[in-house]
Amino acid sequence: MASATQVRTYLAHWFQLGKKLVWHNQESLLPQPVIQSDRFSPQFEACWQKIMSVEGKNCYLEGSRETIAELLSSEWDIDGCARCNMPIAIVESGIESLDCLCRDLDNWPNNELPTPRSPINNQTQLNKIRARLQIK
Repeated sequence: MASATQVRTYLAHWFQLGKKLVWHNQESLLPQPVIQSDRFSPQFEACWQKIMSVEGKNCYLEGSRETIAELLSSEWDIDGCARCNMPIAIVESGIESLDCLCRDLDNWPNNELPTPRSPINNQTQLNKIRARLQIK
């Protein structure tokens, strides 16, 4: 079962590559920027709140078939794509195509570009590096 945190991360990663959220088969949303310093941006948070206000019903990521509501159900999980390591939705039981949303991105995977990421607390990361250097 995919947690709400995993689904948020899934959306954040794909938004960073330009995939849009299709809202009620009409409007498309692409919050920019997605990350601001060590947290998700207010634009991303507003988009997430809009999704949660309808419990993810009738909205899905561009190029996918499953709604956000389905991803939040116990039938789906989020895992890394074997081709590009981006998060993809995988059905827990039954047969489902393992297509990655990267299939229609001409420039992906691209090892010369930074990969999409989750927010990072710089101070925590620097403390981890400092701790590793002090051990030696």
